[in-house]
Amino acid sequence: MLFVGDDWAQDHHDVELMDATGRRLSKARLPEGVAGIERLHAMIGAELGEDSKAEVVIGIETDRGPWVQALIAAGYTVYAVNPLQASRYRERLAVSGAKSDAADAHMLADMVRTDSHQLRPVSGDTADAEAVKVVTRIHKTLIWERTRTMQRLRHALLDYFPAALEAFEDLDAPDVLELLAKAPDPVTAAKLTTTQISAALKRARRRNIADKATKIQAVLRAKHLGQPAAVTAAYADSVRALVALLVTLNEQVKFLHRQVEDFFGRHPDAEIIRSQPGLGPILSARALAEFGDDPHRYASAKARKNYAGTSPITRASGRKKVVTARYVRNDRLIDALIAQAFSALRVSTGARTYYERQRARGIEFNAALRQLANRLVGILHGCLKAGTPYDEATAWSQQAHALAA
Repeated sequence: MLFVGDDWAQDHHDVELMDATGRRLSKARLPEGVAGIERLHAMIGAELGEDSKAEVVIGIETDRGPWVQALIAAGYTVYAVNPLQASRYRERLAVSGAKSDAADAHMLADMVRTDSHQLRPVSGDTADAEAVKVVTRIHKTLIWERTRTMQRLRHALLDYFPAALEAFEDLDAPDVLELLAKAPDPVTAAKLTTTQISAALKRARRRNIADKATKIQAVLRAKHLGQPAAVTAAYADSVRALVALLVTLNEQVKFLHRQVEDFFGRHPDAEIIRSQPGLGPILSARALAEFGDDPHRYASAKARKNYAGTSPITRASGRKKVVTARYVRNDRLIDALIAQAFSALRVSTGARTYYERQRARGIEFNAALRQLANRLVGILHGCLKAGTPYDEATAWSQQAHALAA
């Protein structure tokens, strides 16, 4: 076996080749791209010679990108080492705190040589699953960015134009953005007519347009505290920029929503995942994207739950035993799973019963919801393993037997 440590940067890779005894065979700094991959293959080939049965094991602190895909395509076994794991392992080799790219490459090679049984190889997800991951992640990222931008807009209005916050409820709504773009300051807003306001409300397909337009105009024309003219003008310019950004984000989020549904609908597991309680098209796509579709990635339902971050952590030492939630986890995945659990309360009798049993034990809302999410992850694992859609009676059969007993 040949072990390779790959400490990557944006434009280069420090690599070290090591044999089974821990002896360094060679090391180099390789450029990113085709030229670097070719040189790495040449280094490995020079050490292995004609031995076609030799196994090459590579440790690298990432699981994505063209470089990693090229390593997998070459037939190497690639372990994506968590940076936190790498940091802890580095302390085993040197307690001085010294660090360099070449030393990290040595550390990664030694880590996969001695501790590969504790590491998770990069999953062999299909191209369809990778495509779903790309569109779902950027879709969620833009939603988060829209929320941040809306909060910036809210704080700006609060500082110089509080009447706008009183007049408008949803700052990212199309009619609100249209009116703020036309009148981003108190003086201009006070001159808006009911006809202009009504037209914006009509384009946004609002109801009770006449009443709402009259109310908005009255609020905008009422007396409010403000800022000096120069400061107000500066704030108005910043609000115009934020409004334009929100308009663009709304358009792109809407566009990507359709793309997520489209890419997810093409996946072979879409029907099984979509059948789970509380999972609509978008949440289903996020679950698939973050779990992946490699059938060998999770050895058991427990392994999937641990990766999801829904299962608890037990810390026991002597007479002390503490059970806590996992906080080192995939935030995108746990966000989707908690949303699923909350939605499942409305559509699944089994989920509602399970949740209420946890609450009856004195468990608080968030913890009970996380336990329900954990249970739903186990159900999803069973459905994917068996290749069958969700069935309410089968999924909660153990709970039904317990209640009957």
